[in-house]
Amino acid sequence: MSIPVIAFFNNKGGVGKTSLVYHVAWMMSELGLRVLAADLDPQCNLTSAFLDEDRLEELWPDDDDPPTTVYGAIRPLQKGIGDVTEPVLQKVAESLSLVAGDMLLSGFEDGLSEAWPKCLDRDERSFRVISSFWRVVQMGAESHGANVVLIDLGPNLGAINRAALIASDYVVIPLGPDLFSLQGLKNLGPALRNWREGWKERIPKNPSRNLNLPKGDMQPLGYIVMQHSVRQDRPVKAYDKWVARIPLTYRNFVLDRNLKLNGISNIVNDPHCFSLIRHYRSLMPLAQEARKPMFFLKPADGAIGSHAKTVQDVYRDFEGLTKKILSKAGILQI
Repeated sequence: MSIPVIAFFNNKGGVGKTSLVYHVAWMMSELGLRVLAADLDPQCNLTSAFLDEDRLEELWPDDDDPPTTVYGAIRPLQKGIGDVTEPVLQKVAESLSLVAGDMLLSGFEDGLSEAWPKCLDRDERSFRVISSFWRVVQMGAESHGANVVLIDLGPNLGAINRAALIASDYVVIPLGPDLFSLQGLKNLGPALRNWREGWKERIPKNPSRNLNLPKGDMQPLGYIVMQHSVRQDRPVKAYDKWVARIPLTYRNFVLDRNLKLNGISNIVNDPHCFSLIRHYRSLMPLAQEARKPMFFLKPADGAIGSHAKTVQDVYRDFEGLTKKILSKAGILQI
């Protein structure tokens, strides 16, 4: 039985996705789950959030030794000298580990593109290539004893993200309250459906009985509106018109349901909206310097006065959001 995988994805960048994955991973750990985070974005932002520079330097050696990253785990397959290997996990906390990212992963894009059509020809190596991310994170999750895997992805619709999403059971979509995020939804929804249907077509053509494959469900769990400014507990007027269009756009393009909103007037009462997460501008620099989540900041980290109250608010925000995600994914019942 595989460990559930939740991908956080939007093909529009700059919405705070990596920060979201980082904080949700920590909160899941805080709630008692064993969590494996996997950085499948060649920009490696999640990895740099979890690890300091000294540890990052150790990940990417200058010599010919394979890196202790996700690329190191898929390197034998890419080079044609073997299959994927168990990833080296970076321990972040007792119940939280990381499969570190690697900029070299971008070199795997062409191989993933070439393998996709070859799966239709029952080519076994192509199935091993397309399923490589899933097999690596499942080996890592088993080693860590994880209850859940969280995947961070880059903002594009390329072959790396297609393989990463095929490795995912669920997808959470972070959005900014702007036109670009709405346009991103319109691209993302059809891409998810095409990839899901394409993978379902390929699975029966797997020639190897000994090669386990992901189901590729990539079921949309819901969306999160990120970094909105607030006035009197509501998004500022400049964002209102974009926020108001999110529920219908999500239904029509991600869920593929040409429906009316049926009484849903805004995202506050939209069951597909997990949360509106504020941009805690004053806390983020403190958290980055302390190398910890915002909701774990202490007075010694500079969280004093009004900051201390905000830290409590952040904890409640992420606790509520994380419980909703876990509940909807069937991992934790509230």
